[in-house]
Amino acid sequence: MRVTQGTFSFLPDLSDEEIEVQLRYALRHGWAIMLEHTDDPHPRNILWEMWVQPTFDLAERDVDVVMEDVRACRAAFPERHVKVVCYDRSLGRQSTRLAFIVHRPPAERSFRLERRHGSDRRLGYTLAR
Repeated sequence: MRVTQGTFSFLPDLSDEEIEVQLRYALRHGWAIMLEHTDDPHPRNILWEMWVQPTFDLAERDVDVVMEDVRACRAAFPERHVKVVCYDRSLGRQSTRLAFIVHRPPAERSFRLERRHGSDRRLGYTLAR
């Protein structure tokens, strides 16, 4: 099963060149960029571990700085999911504008949705591994 979280999650994995295009877009808009990683990509696990401090005030030409961090994080955690998160601080608060997975482990955990039928036609759902 393929974990689908964030932008582009239903598309094939992005190449490094395609990742750079998205990073340039984020930097062009002045967004801060952060890398996160996790070994538990459960849909309710929204707080992944931060790789390094977020990058602020980088210019579009500084995309190589972020790509170096992406490559380093992938190398350090080959068995984890790695995600790029782009934050827009223009509204005076941290707002996620773009987030996408840039690395997946060779074997991803699978999840399934189990439906329970209760009284009065109530349905309940549980995520199972």
